Amino acid sequence: MAALVTHRRFGGAYGGVSAQSLESCGLRDDVLAGSSACRDGVGELAVGISAVVAVFQLVLDVIALATATVRRRWVRIGVAARYCAGFVAVTLSSYAVMQAIRVPEVRNVTIGIKGLPEEFEGYRIVQLTDLHISRLFQADWVETTVTLANEQKADLVVLTGDLIDGDLQARRRDVAPLSKLEARDGVYVIPGNHEYYFGQHAWMKQFEELGMTRIDNGHVVLSRGKAELVLAGVNDLSAENFGLPGPDLAQALSGAPERAPVVLLDHQPKRAREAAGKGIALQLSGHTHGGMIVGFDRLIATFNGGFVSGLYDVDGMKLYVNNGSALWIGFALRLGVPSELTVITLKREG
Repeated sequence: MAALVTHRRFGGAYGGVSAQSLESCGLRDDVLAGSSACRDGVGELAVGISAVVAVFQLVLDVIALATATVRRRWVRIGVAARYCAGFVAVTLSSYAVMQAIRVPEVRNVTIGIKGLPEEFEGYRIVQLTDLHISRLFQADWVETTVTLANEQKADLVVLTGDLIDGDLQARRRDVAPLSKLEARDGVYVIPGNHEYYFGQHAWMKQFEELGMTRIDNGHVVLSRGKAELVLAGVNDLSAENFGLPGPDLAQALSGAPERAPVVLLDHQPKRAREAAGKGIALQLSGHTHGGMIVGFDRLIATFNGGFVSGLYDVDGMKLYVNNGSALWIGFALRLGVPSELTVITLKREG
């Protein structure tokens, strides 16, 4: 399996958050892009920090209980130990918050595709997913991320769902910079579960007005001379909960050139084995946020068909699960699982 992954940082460790915002959080970096994430999302950030502090205190209690059971006498946790655990928890969770809200790293991934036409050798796709544009990830953060995406000079830009958190009226200004995304073969979008939570019809129409091409259980054919590559997309699994059409891979592939390799956009990775059975060459997904925290990723994988982050070979099909360019505002923490703006380069294989 051909796979080469490299990384590049952008704008420092806290890229995408303004110096003024960082000062309000006790941090400073003069080279950062602008955002009011820390100030405007303080409630959500406080929830994340409080959760980590609570976990650390609970761990202390579990250790004390285990020790008491072994020694058969009560073990008292000293005040100093409580304060020490609290300090470590606050420090670690503050770092995790800053990792969560920065502009994503550029991650370069090379993927080998069987049957890829020679004309598409080196074809570059920028994947953005799980932007979760909200009061935590506002217009300035989006603007900086879009600029970074355009700097990659990709052939194609795809957005694989969960672009927003909030209704159109509240987030219209924040999504506006997405209109500046550009690529030789265009910008394509599919819905994620959060589009359905906040009005899928209105949001997908808005994305079209911003210059994106939506794919709803359908496909487009990309050409280089006589060579063809199919880009297909399916609706999210959550659609059926709202009385709307769910993912239909058969419909998405209907009428597609039989010999052209297919790149499938599916927000959730859990149906990858079904896609592999349909002869898909490459599936691009998000949804999992990479598990957000090392160790926690194993739990997240169990709810997503065993897939959580990175490149997989699924019965001969390549599956790439993106860590997410941002994450859900309700759990804004990352430890050891960085956000990413993914540049995928296609190579011929076999």
